Amino acid sequence: MMMMKLVSSRVLFLFVSVFVMWVRVNLAEGENGHGGIRNYISWEDLQVDEQRLTLKRHDDVRVIVVNKYGGGHSKTVQGAVDMVPENNKHRVKIYIYPGIYREKVRVAVNKPYVSFVGKRNQTASPVITWNSKSSDRGTNGQALGTFDTATVGVDSDYFCATGITFENSVIATAGVKGMQGVALRVNSERAMFYQVRIKGAQDSLLDNTGNHYFLECDILGKVDFIFGSAKSLYKNCLLQSITDDFGAIAAHHRNSATEDTGFSFVGCNIRGSGRVYLGRAWGNYSRIIYSKCNMDDIIIPEGWSDWNQSDRKKTAVFGEYLCDGKGADRSNRAPWSKSFSYDEVAPFLHKSFIDGDEWLRL
Repeated sequence: MMMMKLVSSRVLFLFVSVFVMWVRVNLAEGENGHGGIRNYISWEDLQVDEQRLTLKRHDDVRVIVVNKYGGGHSKTVQGAVDMVPENNKHRVKIYIYPGIYREKVRVAVNKPYVSFVGKRNQTASPVITWNSKSSDRGTNGQALGTFDTATVGVDSDYFCATGITFENSVIATAGVKGMQGVALRVNSERAMFYQVRIKGAQDSLLDNTGNHYFLECDILGKVDFIFGSAKSLYKNCLLQSITDDFGAIAAHHRNSATEDTGFSFVGCNIRGSGRVYLGRAWGNYSRIIYSKCNMDDIIIPEGWSDWNQSDRKKTAVFGEYLCDGKGADRSNRAPWSKSFSYDEVAPFLHKSFIDGDEWLRL
């Protein structure tokens, strides 16, 4: 009798141990065992451990698997986003298998702490693509406008993504009205993008509002292919012009000197075709700085445009610091742009520019 009780106790202990291990494995992704709200983005938030990944019900785990060919929790990226609980308080990773996902995706403000993690293989990574342009008609019969053309729109706080291509496949000629087509729109208060590809033509990336960090990303387009009113640091990115004739890399919107916003490009490479401006003054106090960037010979010698608003020459903040390459020659630059000293550029060089010490742990 005593022996039977002993065996039963051991079986119960083994069962409980296995159950606890199963729970730990499935909660490990995005939780790190602390159980509290993590108001920051870390490298862990951009990784999925395939060795520990088991396909359970999406509400049992914090990794939601997307595979357009089946075998995941969802065949679409939006379907996976819809599975994230509203007002979520824990990191949820959406793990996306390679494939072309033809859909519009929206990550709402009430779904924070979401990661998009692309599963790479030897030949491909996932691509989320659509082809809306601003002149297209919406369900209300009115033109979409640039904002609503976004293939992927992110309003979620503490959002991050890696290993994915965001694409708007509209083929636009520079300057043609109604051809704006956004691949990625970011309205997050805080968001990070690491080794993603953002591809469009006119207005590829709407970096709209909030503080954002783009690290080692490839961003392609023709006209104003990075634009918006955000405060963002672009570090070690590839900025690639695909225009046939003329275009512009960045257009920042800032209406007053008191607005703490701007685009800072640090250590980036500028490559591609055509002739492009470094930036255009979309707002009166537009602020764009390039530091330690390498520029191919595709930069229009003047470098900067006042958007045909001559008063903006007095208030826009356009600067360069220790850039090199044939396109970095400042001898014919717009005289109202600046060659920054170290003291002037220092506030724009590091993650502190976007208050990253508060929400990035990298």
